Amino acid sequence: MVEDNQIKATVSPFAIRPGEIKVFDGKDGYVSMNQIVHKINIGHINEIHFDILELINEFEFMTSRQLNQMLVIKGIEMKSQDKLNNKLDQLVKSKILTRYYFNSDDGKGIYRIYCLEKMGKYLLNSKEIECKWQPSDNTKPVSMIKKRLAGNQTLIAYLEKVKAFDSYTVKPAITAKVTGKLFKATGGAVKLTKNGKSIQFLFEVIRREDDWQKKLVDKMRLYKDFYENFVPGDSGFNSMPQLILVCEDEKNMAETFKEIVKNQIEIPQIKLYFTTDLRQLNDTLENTLVEFKLVDGKYKMENVELKLLGM
Repeated sequence: MVEDNQIKATVSPFAIRPGEIKVFDGKDGYVSMNQIVHKINIGHINEIHFDILELINEFEFMTSRQLNQMLVIKGIEMKSQDKLNNKLDQLVKSKILTRYYFNSDDGKGIYRIYCLEKMGKYLLNSKEIECKWQPSDNTKPVSMIKKRLAGNQTLIAYLEKVKAFDSYTVKPAITAKVTGKLFKATGGAVKLTKNGKSIQFLFEVIRREDDWQKKLVDKMRLYKDFYENFVPGDSGFNSMPQLILVCEDEKNMAETFKEIVKNQIEIPQIKLYFTTDLRQLNDTLENTLVEFKLVDGKYKMENVELKLLGM
């Protein structure tokens, strides 16, 4: 597997590209449950396949690299990316998983995205594993899928590179009290613990999708409602979580901050931190966060050093 520090990308693979569409790359036709049960009985589908299913059930959309990373974290060595890809092919051919790629004006995307199929849900339910997947989940637009993939990358980076890492939540649910609206942090959440003290980070992923500025404003108003009315225990948080906006690139951080100031949706109760997809590839996350400070009447972007995010 290619390590993070070996990736030389200058543009995030999870950034929105012009004219981008999602293209089906799965299997057409019909596969019966009897055929799948036979494959299980003769060992062609085994526990590692179920480990893969459980991860995709948890994260909803994943690349094969993200799957490999999570399997390694869980102590399941695949030996090579090719071996994992072969198992994924088996699951796709059996219509237990399905697969997509992205196509745009710039050409075909370099990676595939995996998600559940109906047979995958049946198999998970047979093991009494909760699975809320429904067919409409696979119709989600490019922007929503890329937000999930960018969020996955961020969560995996904290699992691998932060010594204080405690736990993660893929889809934390938050309630805006005044509006009474339930919403989710698109990038997930992590809990960090050091010397018996814990802090939680919420990640909201920002993409340059159609009408992204309005969507940002609407979401930040929900966060503002949550933070301004926060009391310990709200939405399962014992203390006020730290909000981090995960942007496509350095320029996108400035664009996002400008929209927040222009629309007067700053959150006085917290320091608002920013980061980018590619910053998660650094060897350490200590210097991956950014804040905007008012200096001589102008906002200036400054790196924030957090020793808590080191190894």
